[in-house]
Amino acid sequence: MKNRFDGARPQADRAAVAGKPRAEATDIKKRIEDVFKRDAELEAQTIRVDVHDGRVTLEGHVKVWTDRQAAERAAWSAPGVTAVEDRITLA
Repeated sequence: MKNRFDGARPQADRAAVAGKPRAEATDIKKRIEDVFKRDAELEAQTIRVDVHDGRVTLEGHVKVWTDRQAAERAAWSAPGVTAVEDRITLA
């Protein structure tokens, strides 16, 4: 009897071969918040992080412009991030 699949891979295998697995939103958010905590110069208590389908939204306010830049860099550094929308304001 001939194999009905003729060498075709199951769907799950094809997805793994096609590219890296997608990161979960909670994992991305945790990684970004962990970077915030480790960065001694970043005052990030007033920054909220929201993640949906790899897209990160940063909202809140900071006292200095460099904190805003550091928060955006932290967001981009997390694996699985495809876009960052920076809505942080200077207070």
